[in-house]
Amino acid sequence: MAAPAQPASLATRREAVALAARLPGFAIAAKQLAHSVAGGLHGRRRAGPGENFWQFRPFLSGEPAARVDWRRSAREDRAFVREREWEAAHDVWIWFDRSASMDFASPLAKTSKLARAATLALASAQLLARGGERVGLLGLATPSASPAPIERLAQALARDASSREPLPPGEPLKRRAKALLIGDFLSDAQSVERTLASLAADGAQGQLVMVADPIEETFPFSGHVEFLETGGTARLLTPRAQSLRSAYLDRLGAHRERTRGACRRLGWGFALHRTDASAAAALLALWARWRDAEAPAARRA
Repeated sequence: MAAPAQPASLATRREAVALAARLPGFAIAAKQLAHSVAGGLHGRRRAGPGENFWQFRPFLSGEPAARVDWRRSAREDRAFVREREWEAAHDVWIWFDRSASMDFASPLAKTSKLARAATLALASAQLLARGGERVGLLGLATPSASPAPIERLAQALARDASSREPLPPGEPLKRRAKALLIGDFLSDAQSVERTLASLAADGAQGQLVMVADPIEETFPFSGHVEFLETGGTARLLTPRAQSLRSAYLDRLGAHRERTRGACRRLGWGFALHRTDASAAAALLALWARWRDAEAPAARRA
């Protein structure tokens, strides 16, 4: 006899408690990851408007005399300008998928999709804050220049660990805001496109990281297999699982290409990350895309 179904509210509370219990581990992993790649990264270190002193440089003919630092210039026989470091902090909104499908981890993976997404999200927050950005969580915590972003965001997640929506809130972000979205994005393509378009409606820029378990890409099943929906009740029983492989991979590829195309049209970055790959490599690649996307804005400034 099957066990009676639990009330949805009770199941949700139990999921919330389970996720909250895992957050300290995610935070520790994120700190370790951020520390492992931080040595090779640098802040903005570009001249521009700001308050922090960067360096002195020789005065150039044609510049306003008011820019000369006379105290420094008095030490030598030429004029110097006090140059400040470029400061144009953005509000960066981070979101990672905490829906049921993210709990999946196959024997081929090093970790679950949820653990990898959380680690990348929190480690990115650490590096972004280190670079001078204001970091927040979509729907949970407003952007802040906190010196301890991982702890702040983890606390916000613990207070509202019951959110299991597979896509982020679709409210438009401000024009100069940025977004970092990490998840498997297995919702129907139209919903993904609609959400991204809404977030970018006012010109906000962003990066999307699609996380996948290796078994989702290789589909190594054959013979009599029963497929179960993660966190749901749907199931599919097939006597020849290998016969589904070609159609499945074609559909998966088409879905990913449609998501990639939606990002391309909006000017957003897109990356696919497998959980059997290096988290550090994924974070470094993400940081490189972030800096490349910021470079044109810096030149305009």
